[in-house]
Amino acid sequence: MDLTQGTLQEKKSRAKKMMLWFGIISLIMSFAGLTSAVIVSSSRPDWSEDLTLPSVFMVSVIVIILSSITFILAKRAVKNGNNDIASAFLLVTLGLGCAFIYIQFAGFRQLIESGYYLTGPTSDPKASYIFLIAFVHILHVVVGLICLIVVIYNHFKQKYTANNMLGLELAGTFWHFIDILWVYLFLFLYFFM
Repeated sequence: MDLTQGTLQEKKSRAKKMMLWFGIISLIMSFAGLTSAVIVSSSRPDWSEDLTLPSVFMVSVIVIILSSITFILAKRAVKNGNNDIASAFLLVTLGLGCAFIYIQFAGFRQLIESGYYLTGPTSDPKASYIFLIAFVHILHVVVGLICLIVVIYNHFKQKYTANNMLGLELAGTFWHFIDILWVYLFLFLYFFM
């Protein structure tokens, strides 16, 4: 397919999708660097062997997967012209995204209550990486929530139809990416650390 062909709207759509994928690829490289740093640092003599991942992080995996499912259902409802159902699923997705962030901070509390801190004289490199990786991911979830709020606003303005779903598709791609990213990070932290 020739990228220079098509209407102006099709060209803009392709350009926006390409820019999103450039951003996603840069995020993949950033998190690959973070996980590589964990692998290298795990050979340090002060690497804690008794620290386990907070149990509440498993709940966050379930919540983030559910949020992807509700986003898919919202998109399907828009395609079928069921705007009320789409609205409900978009709002549930937003609620699940907020719940995810709350659960992540509950995980941080579990670490702190166990005596592990991000920095300071009692900090542990393994715990510091857990805090850092989870927090950086939370920042990207916040960006996803902002995108979702924009999508919800545009949806209530009836901007999306079965033939015009670009904003919904872009936000959905980013949302699913950060969801898959957390599943990967959780599995990495759970099995490698």
